[in-house]
Amino acid sequence: MNRSIRRALPALLVLLTTNHVLLAADPSPSLRFEKEIKAYEAADEKNPPPEGAILFTGASGIRLWVSLQADFPEHKVINRGFGGCHMADVVYYADRIVTPYKPKLIVAQAGGNDINGGKTPQQVLADFQTLVDKVRAKLPETRIAFLSMSPSPARWSQVEQQREGNRLVKEFVDKAQNLDYIELFDAFVGAEASRARSYS
Repeated sequence: MNRSIRRALPALLVLLTTNHVLLAADPSPSLRFEKEIKAYEAADEKNPPPEGAILFTGASGIRLWVSLQADFPEHKVINRGFGGCHMADVVYYADRIVTPYKPKLIVAQAGGNDINGGKTPQQVLADFQTLVDKVRAKLPETRIAFLSMSPSPARWSQVEQQREGNRLVKEFVDKAQNLDYIELFDAFVGAEASRARSYS
């Protein structure tokens, strides 16, 4: 894992913990997120982001990470999160708010809303694989990191599905090139608790 990302995990943990109630994405991504994506595009026209930066994208844990640049002072970073999104939404908009920036690293955080919206762990994996394929088609050298799904009290009933989704993605990442898996689950509840099936 990138050392800078590891150092910034505490800030992300606080952010995700305080913003754990997320809405499921609309079945049609263009209807729900188009306004946010257009706002990003308008901002890019006025002030084009630098190429070769670290791009963060995904759900509210990214969108509300307002201290992102301060947490990575030695890097150029771009925040393109849009709250409530599924992994499929990141795929849908990748041609507009991911690949145009030609980042050296993409950090994606999505999956929890997918599970909350009724999708299976296998669907989360499949959508992440589609994102990888879509990025690779245009940016074959760009590294991609998956921020693991993490539990919250409001969604503890989904914890086993999150674990399984994380396991599937990690298994895929471990067998691939130029991919990273960033574990957040243990950081939220501790290594021992993360192996428990429920709170005692």
